Amino acid sequence: MHLMLQQPFPDDFVIATGKTQSVKVLCELAFGEAGLDYRDYVKLDQAVYRPAEVDLLIGDASKASSVLQWQPSVDFVGLIQEMVQADMRAIASLLKAEPVLHSS
Repeated sequence: MHLMLQQPFPDDFVIATGKTQSVKVLCELAFGEAGLDYRDYVKLDQAVYRPAEVDLLIGDASKASSVLQWQPSVDFVGLIQEMVQADMRAIASLLKAEPVLHSS
């Protein structure tokens, strides 16, 4: 983001690894990082599927690479682990916080 903000003109950049992953793999990794089985929490509902869903999505970060000299430094697995660990630290911090008392 810092590199984007240093550009002389506003522009759009895609930040991606250029590799595709399924939502199922994301769920397996994220819930697994928390010591949980995603199948106990995630249910598929055909009624909410998008009718024109694309089969394959791959982010193209070539513009970020050429203009910003940016390359991914964290892979998909590492990113999911980092995100879940940050959320778990935040939740642990909230649980240790003093209760908020509301006066009526």
